[in-house]
Amino acid sequence: MARLISEPSRIKASGTKEKIIREYIGAVNTGTRAVSIARMSSPAGWEEPGQTPEFDEYTLVLEGCLRVETRSETFDVCAGQAIIVGKNEWVRYSTPGSEGAEYVAICLPAFHPDTVHRDAQDPP
Repeated sequence: MARLISEPSRIKASGTKEKIIREYIGAVNTGTRAVSIARMSSPAGWEEPGQTPEFDEYTLVLEGCLRVETRSETFDVCAGQAIIVGKNEWVRYSTPGSEGAEYVAICLPAFHPDTVHRDAQDPP
């Protein structure tokens, strides 16, 4: 059965500055646990604690640049680019550039605070 999602739910984000998360499909907005699809708006200078999530995350950057750090590499993913981070891989996201970033995150299974496993402390 088709289902129109007329508006997203706003979810509180972790990190050093206020990042806006608009979940269109997922555990919060639609009760969907199989996948989540959210639009993110991260301000310049934002960074969040590292995490080791129980989901794969597919990220498409629409504007600006998103920094993605893993244990072995750091990527600057800019407008028109995408990145895949596998489940159970440590990762930290940030937007150190002056423009911040707008991006879409798709998580399989859906993002849930109980399965993200954030590091105990915020980044320095």
